[in-house]
Amino acid sequence: MAKIYVKQVKSAIKRTANQKRTLEALGLRRLNQVVEHENTPNILGMVNKVQHLVSVQETK
Repeated sequence: MAKIYVKQVKSAIKRTANQKRTLEALGLRRLNQVVEHENTPNILGMVNKVQHLVSVQETK
């Protein structure tokens, strides 16, 4: 299965609690941190909720 790299590019300060929890669930704790995840519908849904705070790069 393909992997995706998720990088936090904006701060979670002054964001809703739901968005903060989503970032934590993705494993993102600080700016410019990059985590690797499987390209699954669950992960893509979480990324979609915080798409304004993260950048995504796909790998094969």
